[in-house]
Amino acid sequence: MLIGVTLGRYLAARFLRMILGVFLTVFALVYTLDFVELMRRAGDAEGASAAVMARLALFRTPAVAEQVLPFAILFGAMAALLQLSRKLELVVARAAGISAWQFLQPGALVALGIGAFTVGVYNPVSAELKQRSTEIEAKIFARSSKAGSGKDLWIRQRSLDGQAIIRAETAIEGTTTLAGVAVFTFDEAGAFSQQMQAARAILHDGYWELQDVRVQGLDQEPQSYDTYLIASTLDPSQVRQRFTPPESVPFWQLNQTIARTERAGLDATRYRLQYDVLMARPVLFLAMVLVAASVSLRFFRFGGIGKMVLGGVAAGFVLYVARQVMEGLGASGLVAAPVAAWFPAVVGSLLGTLALLHLEDG
Repeated sequence: MLIGVTLGRYLAARFLRMILGVFLTVFALVYTLDFVELMRRAGDAEGASAAVMARLALFRTPAVAEQVLPFAILFGAMAALLQLSRKLELVVARAAGISAWQFLQPGALVALGIGAFTVGVYNPVSAELKQRSTEIEAKIFARSSKAGSGKDLWIRQRSLDGQAIIRAETAIEGTTTLAGVAVFTFDEAGAFSQQMQAARAILHDGYWELQDVRVQGLDQEPQSYDTYLIASTLDPSQVRQRFTPPESVPFWQLNQTIARTERAGLDATRYRLQYDVLMARPVLFLAMVLVAASVSLRFFRFGGIGKMVLGGVAAGFVLYVARQVMEGLGASGLVAAPVAAWFPAVVGSLLGTLALLHLEDG
């Protein structure tokens, strides 16, 4: 049975306000911490002004904040229900014959709506901003001594010229471009030949194009070149896939990316898993509302509010761990991608419903 339109709008507004409040608080906290960290890394790097770092932090934050969206739904729904209970509004609703299932309908619809919005709009925007932030980082930090993050990329290749080991500080996602590159070449006998330092390296069919290069050979003076080419047998599509994590591909481009990856004969499991995870997100958000309701419907006069909040936090943490484990199994191919993506959302919804049935109907 549905509740009245006026009451439904009122409850939906309360849920939406609380959820947005929690999310924007986390967003601001992540942005502030990231901005401070970027300013520390910037140092005397050319072009690393406070305005540029602020813009870079703004581009990076949405992708990080997207990971905490389920917790924003959980804590926002808990806060909304606890506030309604504290003001005795839930008591009045129950006295008027409205069950918990009825006054949870607006919250469930808000969660589903937010889930659909984040999949169709927020995710593509955050993925695009993340790619832009990678490009900005590559331009600013490629030659900076403070650029190292401890996550350098290493590539080993064998070509007609011998072997080469390539180290890069940054890979621009969605492309075959590396920044902050060092190349160590060896002859066919395995003896060291020369070292090259380049601002950028772009992989084409059959060769690497190094830009702004400084070449140092054995017993030779260093020489600088605007462009320098080295042979390569690497497949650009394979390198592009390695440099582009699934989280950086917008939702509307995932099907195209999956098809292109499979046509190249590569494993598209990670991209299929990401697609299924995004499709399951509205149901996961619904599960968070049900979990929040199962620990937040106790009347304030009965006490035990602290235990309820801790119970909600623990339930959210368990669901998060379960989701991470299933996604790890799905990415490794041990579990089918749809099962890994939908299992936490479906099981969380069922457990939340079971808890509410126990509380409401005994």
